[in-house]
Amino acid sequence: MLKKNRLFTPGPTPLLPAAQTAMAAANIHHRTADFKALFQKTLANLKTFIGTQNDVLLLASSGTGAMEASVANLTKAGDKILVLTAGKFGERWRDLGKAYGCQVELVSAPYGQIIPLEAVREKLGANGNGLRCVYVQATESSTGVRHDVEGIARLVRDANAKGGDVLLVVDAITGLGTTRLDVDGWGIDIIIGGSQKALMIPPGLAYLAVSERAWKRMEEPHSPAYYFDLRKERKSAAKGESAYTPAIALIAAMGAALDFIAQNAGGDLAQGRDSLIQNAEVMAAMTRAAAQALGLKIYSASPGAALTAIVPPNDLDSGVIVKEFRERFDAVVANGQGDMKGKMFRIAHLGCFDYLDTIAIIAGMELVIAKVTGAKVEYGSAVRAAQEVYLKATSAKAQSA
Repeated sequence: MLKKNRLFTPGPTPLLPAAQTAMAAANIHHRTADFKALFQKTLANLKTFIGTQNDVLLLASSGTGAMEASVANLTKAGDKILVLTAGKFGERWRDLGKAYGCQVELVSAPYGQIIPLEAVREKLGANGNGLRCVYVQATESSTGVRHDVEGIARLVRDANAKGGDVLLVVDAITGLGTTRLDVDGWGIDIIIGGSQKALMIPPGLAYLAVSERAWKRMEEPHSPAYYFDLRKERKSAAKGESAYTPAIALIAAMGAALDFIAQNAGGDLAQGRDSLIQNAEVMAAMTRAAAQALGLKIYSASPGAALTAIVPPNDLDSGVIVKEFRERFDAVVANGQGDMKGKMFRIAHLGCFDYLDTIAIIAGMELVIAKVTGAKVEYGSAVRAAQEVYLKATSAKAQSA
């Protein structure tokens, strides 16, 4: 049988064809007027995509580079920071804080659970308890959890209103384009995205929006930074340049992706972003309904729309399911990470996934589960459950239009 390789992983995600074409045509030098125009347009459109009036920067790195920059530029050795962690990427914030000599306070939740707001409130105390920054994920892609960023931001604002000076930094690498995030309204000081997620282009670009409060913090002594010196990057961006050699082809691809998102909403990028988020929400709801129709459990207590983490039946090693998807359909779904390897499989919804993609992976899931478990599966039951979710969602949207 003919097979087509398909990615259903939460990064890298499937590439947008228009972005691939833009990369192939990006034969320009980065110190020219042509690149300056592309760069400035892309930064302006990123502002709209993120939904902020704050400065937006692009870094030629993975999202982890922007995470590191958000520690190096805002803290110094000995500073007390609060890390909210419930998965592998929350633990990355912890490790970055320790690498820069910070005193790392933790609020932890078990994998698959959300960060308890009351525990955050206690750590912040009446006036921030001397904390300099709070670091958290919008969506923890190792488990599929969506954290209550709005609630966390409210607690930080409350502490600052009573004399605190706490900055809120959000890793939204899988959150942007899948989750509603009111960056300026909630008071998020740095929010981070990555190219290989909802923007549908290859890995290699990180982007971040930085508040005036965060820029003011950078005027104080902080850890050394060279490549990840955000003030240097801001100065260059104001002139339509990058501080160092940029990833020209990836920036061209990002520009094409942002244009595509706008075109899907009649040229309105903000509306296109909202449609992209709604698309991810519907695809995620379809997948959850399909899994439950097959008697499978969703791993996350508060599932987000970037991906769905599914528990394999009967203590089966999820690697068997991942392998069967690959061997039978050449479809790549993600296993669990670290200690969660073998305990879940993850199907992504962020970026260039549509209804037909989702129905296809669900139909494949029926066959895979039947094969690896030997159980009798009612073929079509998961697909039907997904279709019902889709019809309900699209009917509601049509009625509200």
